[in-house]
Order: sequence, then structure tokens, then C-alpha cells
Amino acid sequence: MDFVFNIAKGRAAELYWRVKNSDPANSALLIVALAVANLEADTVLRDKDTLADVLSGSTDEVTNSGYARKVLTAADLAALTPDDVNDRMDLDIPDQTWTAVQSGTNWSKLLICYRPGAASPDSAVIPLTAHDFTITPDGSNIVAQIDAAGFYRAA
Repeated sequence: MDFVFNIAKGRAAELYWRVKNSDPANSALLIVALAVANLEADTVLRDKDTLADVLSGSTDEVTNSGYARKVLTAADLAALTPDDVNDRMDLDIPDQTWTAVQSGTNWSKLLICYRPGAASPDSAVIPLTAHDFTITPDGSNIVAQIDAAGFYRAA
């Protein structure tokens, strides 16, 4: 993980739990790819409180053909289980694949975000974590392999 957004510090596990338990119904985790060009510094991004805030500065979401935001619902998520032996909480999501992503926009980061409902605008979507993910699309599949420990650890 590159960083946790300030708005999500202390909240990521709770928001993950809400998606896993469909509370509210249609809540989800979103995976959003950010472009290399015009990407704001991590020190600027971590202060953003919504996905709309992230995308309102110079930072842009990628626009490649073959790219779409990934939506992870309760069925996609592992059970929320504390690691009592190591006194921590790891949150995991499955590896993600985008098929035949065409060239155009180079990728820099993946964001994991919490979306409270299916029709929620970006102004209601809370960014949780940012992960460096530098890719130059060339028409092949893009696979985001999530660390074995997961995308987030609270210790």
C-alpha cells in the first residue's frame, strides 16, 4: 500500500465490514485507476475526502478503452476476521483483471474506495487506500495482483 487517505484512517475495516454485510444494501468497494499525467503528489491526495475531491484537482482517472471501475460487492469480499495471534486486521480483495486495455492513458495508481450505494455520486464515495500501480497499457490484459496479506492492514 502506498498510503491510507486521512478520511479513512481508523475507518477502512468498518467500511469493508459494511460492504461485506450489505449495510446499506448495494454498498460496494470501487477500484479506480489514476493516470500518470497530472497526478498530484501523495501529500496532496491523502487530504482528499471524496473521490470527487481526488478528481477535482489536476489528477485524472484513466480513460483507456477496456477500462472500467471495478465494483466489489459482499459476495466478492472475504469474511472480516481479526488476526488475534498477530494483533492486527488484514483486509483482502481478489486480484482484478481488465481485459484488452488499449493504449492511450498510462496508469499510476489504483484507489480502493467505499461507495455507500449503487447510485452514489463520486462526492459520496470515500477513498480508502492508494496503491502505486504503474502500467503502460498496450492492448493486453492488465492484472492487479493484490498482496497475499491484503490491501490494508490495521495493526
